Amino acid sequence: MRVVDTHCDALLKLEEANGTLSFKNSPELDVNLEKLQKGKVKVQAFAIFTYPSLNTERQWESIMNQVYYFYYSVLPSSPKLVHIKDWSQLETLKDDEIGAMLTLEGVGGLGNDLKRLAILKQLGIMMLGLTWNDANLAADGILEPRNGGLTTLGKKIVAFNNKHQIITDVSHLSERGFWDVIEQADYMIASHSNSRTICPHVRNLTDEQIEAIIEKDALIHLVYCPAFVAEKERVTIDDLLKHIDHIASLGGMSHIGLGSDFDGIGRKVERLEDASMTVHLVEALLKHYSEDEVKGITSENFLRRIPRT
Repeated sequence: MRVVDTHCDALLKLEEANGTLSFKNSPELDVNLEKLQKGKVKVQAFAIFTYPSLNTERQWESIMNQVYYFYYSVLPSSPKLVHIKDWSQLETLKDDEIGAMLTLEGVGGLGNDLKRLAILKQLGIMMLGLTWNDANLAADGILEPRNGGLTTLGKKIVAFNNKHQIITDVSHLSERGFWDVIEQADYMIASHSNSRTICPHVRNLTDEQIEAIIEKDALIHLVYCPAFVAEKERVTIDDLLKHIDHIASLGGMSHIGLGSDFDGIGRKVERLEDASMTVHLVEALLKHYSEDEVKGITSENFLRRIPRT
């Protein structure tokens, strides 16, 4: 069963290692080629994340560094790794191929220069989150006490996304920003977020937000970060399934997907410590849900909603 994972931070690890890690098999990476193959991951999204404490130019430099490692470490690791730059490519992947696509987690490195966004579009950005947890020139993140929505720049970025079939990501965005995106985005996802009713972490989605995503026919991809799964020390795959049950109870079974956050988290869900263990999650899903429901969660819900011309 093929798996689409909409979030990992392997590029940041590659940048911080300054060329000393191999994407093919370095054990320091939660997501590498060998682990993707073992875990039967069919499509992996590679987020570009830059630290908000850096100034704009340093963030832009970090973005370019991570793009470099995507092109010159990730993609060359195997001829079977296919760079996804057009959504239609996801429908033509061969059985032995893995799709790899770039996403952007926070636009701090753009400053107020939309030409930089146009450059990233040409380099292959397929999904874009306006913020991390902080505030920037586009919007407030979820930890910004002001809880501001999208600025004029943020609205221009969403309009750019709509025009160029880039999916706007609301994970990490402030609640007011979330509602602005609901109103303005043609293509939308929460790439790595869970249910706040099941685990009351501020990074998770309220029932009202989940219902709005369902109404918009958009996507909620569950994250494996233990702090967002359950309020306890030992977190298991069964705890993650409780989020699926709750979202399904709100009518969202056909809107659920997976967004691991591997390489961006320290603690791990038991038996789901890296990409190779994705098979354990699929096995657990098959014990609890129908085969068609599991196919939806692992890939088909996402693939049904990719932008199409």
